[in-house]
Amino acid sequence: MLEGKRVIVGVTGSIAAYKAADLVSKLTQAGAEVDVILTEAGAQFITPMALRSLSGRPVYTDIFDLKAELAISHVELARRADAVVIAPVSATTLARLAHGFADNLLSLTVLATQAPVLLAPAMDSQMYENAATQANLALLKERGMTAVGPVEGRLASGRVGRGRMVGADVILGALRQMLGRNGDLAGRKLVVSAGGTQEPIDPVRYVGNYSSGKMGYAIAEAARDRGAKVALVSAPVALTAPYGVELVAVKTAEEMRDAVVAQCAGAEVLIMAAAVADYRPAATAAQKIKRAKAGRTLELAPTPDILAAVKGKLVRVGFAAESEELVKNAAAKLAGKGLELIVANDITAPDSGFGTDTNQVTIIDKSGKAETLPLLSKYEVAQRILDRVVPLLKS
Repeated sequence: MLEGKRVIVGVTGSIAAYKAADLVSKLTQAGAEVDVILTEAGAQFITPMALRSLSGRPVYTDIFDLKAELAISHVELARRADAVVIAPVSATTLARLAHGFADNLLSLTVLATQAPVLLAPAMDSQMYENAATQANLALLKERGMTAVGPVEGRLASGRVGRGRMVGADVILGALRQMLGRNGDLAGRKLVVSAGGTQEPIDPVRYVGNYSSGKMGYAIAEAARDRGAKVALVSAPVALTAPYGVELVAVKTAEEMRDAVVAQCAGAEVLIMAAAVADYRPAATAAQKIKRAKAGRTLELAPTPDILAAVKGKLVRVGFAAESEELVKNAAAKLAGKGLELIVANDITAPDSGFGTDTNQVTIIDKSGKAETLPLLSKYEVAQRILDRVVPLLKS
């Protein structure tokens, strides 16, 4: 998503400027070409050398630098940028941008660019809450700029309040969402399920599975990056929901069914990546069951069929995690569930299936055509799935 993108990172006068180092590093690792503009005030908190070392490119500081790599730096930087991220953005810089001042290289560049602009404010909570700051921020949003944060936390002043700059991962998520807002899924609503449901035996134990939720979360992230509005119905996982995605937390198969049915109202695509338990305990004990010397029998009952409960015309994509006869079992599930596509993976294969960051899948459509993909990151697998969903929506 960020590979080959030209991103300007503006760093202004805030103690949070040290966080820009992590942002520049992560943008560069993601394949972006990063040009840093460091204001005079920003240079009081972080050095040009630190940022240059992380980006591998010159750091721009002075409007009148005759030694700059680019002639008329602000015009050339502005012209070739795919996006501008100002992190941190101080109260002073918000005022400059809102009122069109052109007294430093960063504000000049923003005035000259047609690229989307992302702002990550950072300042003392009293400054952030001031009417002038709020008016400036509202004006910039009205003009089409995007703002992310700040968040509540301990501030440099020692106070606790809203003013901390969000982390680099949140900024990256917001940037990718901003760049993808005109993508091929713009205006579409997708519902994605993820994780493994937990069916309680008693207040301590449950029947579950090994699903990490990584595949479903990657699909939600990829759909967001293509402009979709995404509802992520997730069983318990050790993951943070992607920025800009609506998270609906559930535990049991029954709760997931109810949430999926509710979210599918007005949706156009349902992707069931969750590993839903097929059975639940027939009865849940109100108190912890004590360990007994003799064996204990657990009576099970079937869980609800979520796909059967979803009504309306949607593109439906299912998943089949199999340990044998991969294509045969997945094709039977596709036909039985009335799916447009099914994504099958062999959970016994190395680097594929539960808990891994990669996956090797076979995608089968209604005609029976099966395509086996090479081992890919789960995000790339998600993109390949969505590549097949888009034509189905158009048809």
